[in-house]
Amino acid sequence: MEFKHSKPKKPRGLRIYESHVGISSYEGKIASYKHFTCNILPRIKDLGYNCIQLMAIMEHAYYASFGYQITSFFAASSRYGTPEELKELVDTAHSMGITVFLDMVHSHASKNSEDGLNMFDGTESCYFHYGPKGNHNLWDSRLFAYSS
Repeated sequence: MEFKHSKPKKPRGLRIYESHVGISSYEGKIASYKHFTCNILPRIKDLGYNCIQLMAIMEHAYYASFGYQITSFFAASSRYGTPEELKELVDTAHSMGITVFLDMVHSHASKNSEDGLNMFDGTESCYFHYGPKGNHNLWDSRLFAYSS
């Protein structure tokens, strides 16, 4: 995709609207990038915000984790739509003078061993701390051992 709009100039002060694409609809369903672009971005702009922080943007298998049990660190969540639709969201935000921050969770990951990094080499300490130090009990996820 070729962006039509350049990113906004650095504002003198940030007014950040923290948002989650999936829960941005009043309907009882997971909202889409398109829904957010058409219905939420104009409201954010009208409220005077100049920046949005998109939470739960990286692929995560368990929706109720609010995006904190990451399974694919280099992919945008497919449950909200296509990568092209996310790019359109960003481009539209830029056209409104809104800077976009993608909330990247790099401190912990999904405990899943089938579709995540846990037990990647057959041990629990390939990428994560060994034992209790490697578990985030609040989010039911694994904690990376950055030193290794």
